[in-house]
Amino acid sequence: MLILNFSHPLTREQITQIEQLSGQTVERVFDLPVQFENEQSYLPQLEALMQTLPLSATELQTGQILVNLPSLNYIAALLLAELHGRMGYFPPILRLCPRPGVVPPVYEVAEILNLHAVRETARKRRY
Repeated sequence: MLILNFSHPLTREQITQIEQLSGQTVERVFDLPVQFENEQSYLPQLEALMQTLPLSATELQTGQILVNLPSLNYIAALLLAELHGRMGYFPPILRLCPRPGVVPPVYEVAEILNLHAVRETARKRRY
């Protein structure tokens, strides 16, 4: 499995948690730092970010890909729309959460959210 990481670097412990939750081996993590300027339009910045994507169109459409979204909701929404267009489906995403009672904060993988399954379930509720 490949991870497109648009957030903070993942630790070895987090990668192990991902492998346990998914039942797959993480072959590679692509760190793609996101820093958008609020004073500028987000769409050109999204286009620039997508040009740094290290995967071909074929790899995006056929690979086992997991996404760690950036935390800013506007950028995450734009990124999901772009990835859906390129991949043909919503990719699964990571949800990280702070471990309770630990200072400084340590984040662990809480779950893998299957957005495609959420979409398919929601489609059944349209009627």
